[in-house]
Amino acid sequence: MTSPLILGLESSCDDSAAALLRGREVLSSVVRGQADLHADFGGVVPEIAARAHAERLDLCVEDALAKAGVTLDQVDAVAVTAGPGLIGGVLSGVMLAKGLASGLGKPLVGVNHLVGHALTPRLTDGLRYPYLMLLVSGGHCQFLIARSAEDFTRLGGTIDDAPGEAFDKTARLLGLPQPGGPSVEAEARKGDEKRFRFPRPLLDRPGCDLSFSGLKTALMRQRDQLIADQGGLHAQDVADLCAGFQAAVRDVLTEKARRAIAKYKDEAPEEPALAVAGGVAANQVLRGALESLCTDTGLRFTAPPLRLCTDNAAMIAYAGGELLGLGVTHDMGLSARPRWPLDRAAAPLIGSGKKGAKA
Repeated sequence: MTSPLILGLESSCDDSAAALLRGREVLSSVVRGQADLHADFGGVVPEIAARAHAERLDLCVEDALAKAGVTLDQVDAVAVTAGPGLIGGVLSGVMLAKGLASGLGKPLVGVNHLVGHALTPRLTDGLRYPYLMLLVSGGHCQFLIARSAEDFTRLGGTIDDAPGEAFDKTARLLGLPQPGGPSVEAEARKGDEKRFRFPRPLLDRPGCDLSFSGLKTALMRQRDQLIADQGGLHAQDVADLCAGFQAAVRDVLTEKARRAIAKYKDEAPEEPALAVAGGVAANQVLRGALESLCTDTGLRFTAPPLRLCTDNAAMIAYAGGELLGLGVTHDMGLSARPRWPLDRAAAPLIGSGKKGAKA
């Protein structure tokens, strides 16, 4: 039986994306970034991002169709990120997806953006359930046991800044370009990670929860001390600060992953595996540390190609296909959601408001 042709749409932050997927075959994947629009602001401006999505998403769809060599009427279902994310951007995608699904008379599938990241290892490597997932991105960081596209158990996560946020803030503190992850990683290659000893938050407490806010503050204080002592920052200072910061993040994630692996192994999975996905998963130092940990603990390690670590619509199309196979579809009442936790049974990590749990 031929797998359905899924059109995926993604617009949760600052990347407008569309993709065509059949089964695990990515026929096309188009991503239009917005870095140039936000460069002068030191971060993503939600209003600018939403406007850009409204202007670019239909063009992304046209490009994706052309690159895949298919027409719109050949699409069997439309999958779209329905949250969590910047609400204006999410709404742009949801409204376009509703229009396409309605006009085509085809099923509509609203996808949790985090599910897209969490299922990417199944798209790229055919990973079998259950597997341990480290979802590490700009706004999220969680250890999850993935059992299906609708069944996730959270073992721990960040109680404040996600690693991606910490990298971005570190870059701003040191005058480096955004996005901060690649900038800090590039500087760290030239630095000495042992020059500055930064804290490893929460390692003195049991469990798999993480915290990176204090690490960022420690770096800011070290920066200020250097400026006070020598009247400014030298290039080597910046490199060493980045190296020390990255080493601290690596050590925290590795130790917390070790604890999560121990809990995951209690389930006696037939093919134990740790997958890492999300934008921060592109960091080669973090990948290397986690891969070594898996070698030591007898787990298969997998991480998607770099192009599928950052936000993209191929992962949304794939997740939509799995959900469609489980009988999940949505009607025109599908809402854009700023918050949408994967493990709905778990207590909120960062608190809850009128719109629900943040994580």
